[in-house]
Amino acid sequence: MKPLPPGGTIVVAAPASPYDARSAVLRGVEWWESQGYRVKLAEGVFSRDDYVAGDPRQRAADLNALFADPEVDLVQALQGGYGSAQTIPFLDFDAIAANPKPFVGYSDITALHVAIRQRTGMPTFYGYGLVGVGDPQTTEFTRKRMLQVLGGHAAGEVPRNPDDPYVRAIRGGTATAPLVGGCLWLLLQTMATPWEVELGGAILFFEDYKAPPYYVDGMLTQLGHAGKLEEIAGVVVGEMEGCDWGDQRQASDWARSRSLEDVLEEHLEPLGVPVLYRLPLGHGKHLAALPLGVRYTLDADSRRLTVDESPFRD
Repeated sequence: MKPLPPGGTIVVAAPASPYDARSAVLRGVEWWESQGYRVKLAEGVFSRDDYVAGDPRQRAADLNALFADPEVDLVQALQGGYGSAQTIPFLDFDAIAANPKPFVGYSDITALHVAIRQRTGMPTFYGYGLVGVGDPQTTEFTRKRMLQVLGGHAAGEVPRNPDDPYVRAIRGGTATAPLVGGCLWLLLQTMATPWEVELGGAILFFEDYKAPPYYVDGMLTQLGHAGKLEEIAGVVVGEMEGCDWGDQRQASDWARSRSLEDVLEEHLEPLGVPVLYRLPLGHGKHLAALPLGVRYTLDADSRRLTVDESPFRD
């Protein structure tokens, strides 16, 4: 796999939810073009079938074609939402493995990140889709980090939130291992499938969006019951945007309930591995794009996460 070259060709597919408005798609195209890149849209980008972007076979066919096309330098998801897991049975993993190239998306795209790693071993990238990079609310921190990582400069410390750099170590210690994960709910969707996520010896990364503490409790309970947390090397919890009670309840109600941090502590401290929380990895204001499936060092004592291994090969 090679990094995105200057002036390279980016092709966008829609493996999950459809576009909200054509202007949102065009904003993303224009942003990439403003950076000097060529952008093409896959055949099914403007397809819509309720909450998914058309038939799963067609969505998978678009991805297969883009990986097989030697003129394509990078494959980007349109956005997350819902439905990526539907495409997995129709993906040509042999073609993907034979034509490795950067693939970037986040949230619902987690299902594809996991399946591609399980079937090919190829690193992928957790970062915004086309709609995200074009959104006027997207920060320069997020865009700059994506260009840096996809352009071949991922090594080094994962940056903190520029607005609130506080990072918490839920449990101290250090670990060096491949980093695997994504959106927690989507990790659960791979369970009991042929592409079930494998976490043994890995640093588990997860984030989620608008999942209240009891949802997070349930998801971590399921991972634990499935034995997925028994041999992990460490845990990185991103920004769990909208996952605490906040203003959802009256103070007299939520004060008596377990908070998100209570849930994280209960499940993660007893694992005996380093755990870091609150790097800008998720659905918050800032997103620090990450390569998945490569070696990191998690140093919870100094509250740092460092990319040690390039996802690219000459």
